[in-house]
Amino acid sequence: MASALDDDEISNDDYYSLLNVRREATQDELKAAYRRLCMLYHPDKHRDPELKRQAEVLFNLVHEAYEVLSEPQARAIYDIYGKRGLDVDGWEVVERKRSPAEIREEYERLQREREERRLQQRTNPKGTISVGIDATDLFDRYEEDYEDMVGGVPHIEINRMHISQSIEAPLTTKDTAILSGSLSTHNGNGGGTINLALRRVTSTKGWGEVELGAGDTHGPLFGMKIFRNLTPRCFATAQCGLQFSSRGVRPGVTTVLARHLDKNTMGYLQWRWGIQSSMNTSVVRDTKRSHFTVAVQLGIPHTFMMMSYQYKFQDEDQTKIKGSVKSGFFGTVVEYGAERKISRHSVVGATVSVGVPQGVSLKIKLNRASQTYFFPIHLTDQLLPSAVFYATVGPLVFYLAIQQLVIRPYVRAQKEQELEKQRESSASNIAKKKQEAEAAVLLMQESVRRIIEAEESRMGLIILNAWYGKFVTDNSRKHERAKVIDVTVPLQCLVKDSKLILTEASKSGLPGFYDPCVGEEKSLKVLYQFRGVMHQVLSGDTEPLRIPKQSHRIDSDT
Repeated sequence: MASALDDDEISNDDYYSLLNVRREATQDELKAAYRRLCMLYHPDKHRDPELKRQAEVLFNLVHEAYEVLSEPQARAIYDIYGKRGLDVDGWEVVERKRSPAEIREEYERLQREREERRLQQRTNPKGTISVGIDATDLFDRYEEDYEDMVGGVPHIEINRMHISQSIEAPLTTKDTAILSGSLSTHNGNGGGTINLALRRVTSTKGWGEVELGAGDTHGPLFGMKIFRNLTPRCFATAQCGLQFSSRGVRPGVTTVLARHLDKNTMGYLQWRWGIQSSMNTSVVRDTKRSHFTVAVQLGIPHTFMMMSYQYKFQDEDQTKIKGSVKSGFFGTVVEYGAERKISRHSVVGATVSVGVPQGVSLKIKLNRASQTYFFPIHLTDQLLPSAVFYATVGPLVFYLAIQQLVIRPYVRAQKEQELEKQRESSASNIAKKKQEAEAAVLLMQESVRRIIEAEESRMGLIILNAWYGKFVTDNSRKHERAKVIDVTVPLQCLVKDSKLILTEASKSGLPGFYDPCVGEEKSLKVLYQFRGVMHQVLSGDTEPLRIPKQSHRIDSDT
């Protein structure tokens, strides 16, 4: 090779991939893989000075990997900390002489200590902004009895607003202070409240909380809350509060008893006494694909029955569609809607509410990290088909337009920027890995020739062509360029007794491989011949692969 390889240039972080063994590999499996690679890279097998030097570098790397993985303590350190944990002289973090179980226990203890040190720097901010919009003039103005209808632009106004924010301040590993506040306004009248809660974890089974609050509409508040796990399948919460106002003291008590009915189903019993006394029972079933709730409440002033269902699509955008029916003394409300993830931290949703006597409303919600933005839009007090139609179709058309014109181009540009930064930061390392792979392929040539001769004599496994990297097969992505490398020789070198077995580790760490497209999805495509018949197989980067197996047969005229 034109460029030389030095000892400090070789850096392979995945010893398991280098030896092509499972992470649970036994000592016998490690020894067999080590011997095989030693025979391939042994410097004494090469007379050419350049090849001899390159073989010595790769031989030392294989020896280093085997030494680490064959020694239980070093292997435990490597499994937890990676190669960096082995580079510390004397391994100052924990003693090397400890057993693997003790090393893992010490690591978990160190992790807990690091978490404690971060307590003062960590908060959990949560916020909600709700803006209520009255848009009834859009539809009610067309009713015959709408007296003020003379033309002009429909009158749309914001009639209510609510803003709330809370932060958590961990004091110790068991104590947390929670500060929250809110401001509300409705038709020109408003007010605000501020609350401070102190929560203590009393044991692994429960915690308690004391809350103090003040506001210009409800007056001072004092409350207590207790949570307790009664059994492994059952827990209870109890909450009591005293609200002080000009009308006197208003006490309130709420208790909840919950039980796991099965792996995915919870049952709840709730009793509330105070300003709005009620009894409520509900059953919630949450699975990977659906969420179902049924509830019944008896109370003053609200008594109702409710049923809701949500279906979760197993797609990249985590799309969900939902519907619910709620009926009681106040009337009947039917709701349906959908939500979808539009970026890494953002989820948008829309719900149409149709009820008697409430009318028709559209509720739009945007979750951005821990912040929620809610926009309930009241369209009409009547059950107008036109309002239901526009409330359903309008948000859908608007979302599709924004998705195509704004969101997808923005996400694509962000992804390209991240990939470009990743490529720039790892460019020198990839160049070194490429040199290492090319050196390995040169050293494999003689062994591969002998393997092919042996396989041909027994009508065994011959690797005709193999490519590794990013393949572009989708017509919508034709503008993207495929980024693949030829790995025919490295794969043939791994064939033993007419079998090729690759473990679940990333294939970029195999001898003769490197990563041609950092940060992008990669696959391995293999065209091989077994017993005179050609086959083709496609495998993901970290998927285990075993050849021969039943795969697509290529016809002779293809």
